[in-house]
Amino acid sequence: QLQLVQSGGGLVQPGGSLKLSCRASGVTLEYYAIGWFRQAPGKEREEVSCISGTDGGGNIKYADSVKGRFTVSRDDAKNTGYLQMNSLKPEDTAVYYCAVGGFLESCPVWDYDSWGQGTQVTVSS
Repeated sequence: QLQLVQSGGGLVQPGGSLKLSCRASGVTLEYYAIGWFRQAPGKEREEVSCISGTDGGGNIKYADSVKGRFTVSRDDAKNTGYLQMNSLKPEDTAVYYCAVGGFLESCPVWDYDSWGQGTQVTVSS
């Protein structure tokens, strides 16, 4: 019964910022890792970040392509994960997906249980 609902995508200029949200229902999110992925036309799906839940070892992972610009966080009281994206570049343009899984596991997660619907992020002047 795990479901994920995403929001926060949109159109921004290069150098701008967006904050994506991923709200979970059907689970206590505290115990699960949250992964963030993106897929651009003609490119393979890329995992951009992962944050572990309680007892997951406290791991946070970033892809080299976003390290230093993106920040992942979570508010488990609201069953919601966030991806803050700063200093956005045109090459960040993609559909962004959140995923939840890895019960009591640390990042990276091999296999996720559920995926959000995706949200479009477009970086263009």
